[in-house]
Amino acid sequence: MKILALETAAKAVSAALTEDGKVLAAACQDTGLTHSRTLMPLVELLFKNTGLTAADLDVIAVSAGPGSFTGVRIGVSAAKGLAWAADRPCAAVSTLAALARNISFVDGLVVCAMDARRQQIYNALFYAKDGILTRLTPDRAIALADLAEELRNDPRPKAVLGDGGQMTYNFLMAAGVPCRLAPPHLVKESAVSVALEAEEIARSGGLVSAQDLAPVYLRPPQAERLRRENQSG
Repeated sequence: MKILALETAAKAVSAALTEDGKVLAAACQDTGLTHSRTLMPLVELLFKNTGLTAADLDVIAVSAGPGSFTGVRIGVSAAKGLAWAADRPCAAVSTLAALARNISFVDGLVVCAMDARRQQIYNALFYAKDGILTRLTPDRAIALADLAEELRNDPRPKAVLGDGGQMTYNFLMAAGVPCRLAPPHLVKESAVSVALEAEEIARSGGLVSAQDLAPVYLRPPQAERLRRENQSG
């Protein structure tokens, strides 16, 4: 199964081509440039270097959220366009489920954390054992203080990762909740992990059409929240 995977939900943008779990090519950029400028050049580079085209793919996968509103929208729009043109199915991948795969080989609690601002994170908890991940919570937006209380009495070793990982690690340690921060090469969201998660989605019959592919937002966009706050005030 050949998969093109896109990751645009966080600060870094990445793309990957995989075949049956093997990485054929991958590219990542974290230079502060907007994903709208960097994503498609990365995809074109992968196609050029592998000799593949969208017509050779079986699935087009994308991190559909949670994450940056603009980033998720860019990734989903790109995936829809590629899938529509090539008449290929899509995999809408949870950004947090894909993120957990980065360190699934480390036994213990996997604390996925993406910065949602205002001392909140987009979070999901997983339990990793012998390379197998078990989801413990749904994807959610949660205050760091609430997460610390939830984890305080859990004796299992904890590893934190994601673009909100450093912030979450600092908060948990200050709150007396021991944990580890994933190493730099594993802490970020990755298109390779999106592709691996997409394989599971495909095997379970969870693929969708380009038309039905949709972003997942756990909170309304900031502009909408501000508008509501102004109206209520």
